[in-house]
Amino acid sequence: MAEAESSEAAAARVADKQSKPRRLKGHKDCATSCIASRDRPRVIVTSGEDGRVCWFDMRCKDVARLVMDVSVEPVTSLCFKTGNEDMIYASSGTEIKCFDVRLATKEWKPLENYNYNKEEINKVVCNLKSSFLAAADDSGEVKIIDIRQPCLYKTLRAGHTSICNTVQFLPWRSYEVISGGLDSMLLMWDFSKGRSHKVVDFGSLDANSSSTGQCVNPAFVYAIAVPEIDMLDKSDKICAVARGDGAVSVINIESEIEANRSKSSSNSRKGSQSRSKDGSSSSNMDAGQNGNRRLHLDYSLGGHTAAVSCLEFSLFGERGKFIISGGNDQLVKVWNWSSYRDLGIRDNNDILHSTINVGHKVNSLCTVPADTDNLVVCDTSKVVKVYSVT
Repeated sequence: MAEAESSEAAAARVADKQSKPRRLKGHKDCATSCIASRDRPRVIVTSGEDGRVCWFDMRCKDVARLVMDVSVEPVTSLCFKTGNEDMIYASSGTEIKCFDVRLATKEWKPLENYNYNKEEINKVVCNLKSSFLAAADDSGEVKIIDIRQPCLYKTLRAGHTSICNTVQFLPWRSYEVISGGLDSMLLMWDFSKGRSHKVVDFGSLDANSSSTGQCVNPAFVYAIAVPEIDMLDKSDKICAVARGDGAVSVINIESEIEANRSKSSSNSRKGSQSRSKDGSSSSNMDAGQNGNRRLHLDYSLGGHTAAVSCLEFSLFGERGKFIISGGNDQLVKVWNWSSYRDLGIRDNNDILHSTINVGHKVNSLCTVPADTDNLVVCDTSKVVKVYSVT
């Protein structure tokens, strides 16, 4: 009896630890974004509405090890310089600032300022070769900045018809990025030429498919996650898309691009056949334009009931096994999307691994390669929360 009670008490302590996250303190206003170091696996960096950038070492106490007051405006996005994580880029308003953390002072002065965007920047990312930044803004444009010169390399325009929320470099294509916005469009760009190719129009997808999120909300694209280069052998050349209607879509980028190219050169009869194939899709898998299957993780699988604001592929355990999404419903969903890699042979109930109630709308999240304290969440509070996903 005593052993049984001891086991139950131990289980209760584990459950309590999972339900009560670590609370990292350093911001004076709500946290807007977070990134995890690859070179220092237990170090994370966050930004906030307070214009601060905070560095946390999760091997230490739950207070910021370094606080950088970098702007009088909110810091909307962060990224490391690939290959040199002492260098960090922070976007605030229409400006991107570059800092070297080794030059710690009371007053942080940027090493470089990039003032090429005309409207507020929503996302900034650095490519694998540390040669370019991409910055998506409210005008619908994406600025490609050569950080070796430095200079503006290219402006990507006339693609999105509304705010561009997000952009990512494609690790398997040296001169291409993928972007998404409030026009519900997912676009791929050859930024050496400034040309765009439509990947998916999620607005028309919902009209032609039975796989939808919440029909009352438009399928705006709020965030994109692309697998890291070492995940590609298992995940294929895909991306995950956070949608405004509460769904998370997983699509094969290369197949979608090829399908659109084929469709543009086909006659009207072939076009009608393609649309017919779309219409025969199942509830959470549709055939796409070329028979390639798209996966939609929505409320019918236990998903979000409001807009999905952010998502990432997991770095803990088997890298890329989970897609983790956060939403305006104050929930974080951990999706075992890899159970669908074998074309749906698993039960639908197996794909949602777990749900975490954060208590506030989720702004950003990231993961670290550790067995515990491996999920970091920024929400509309000033406290950064750290959870353990097992």
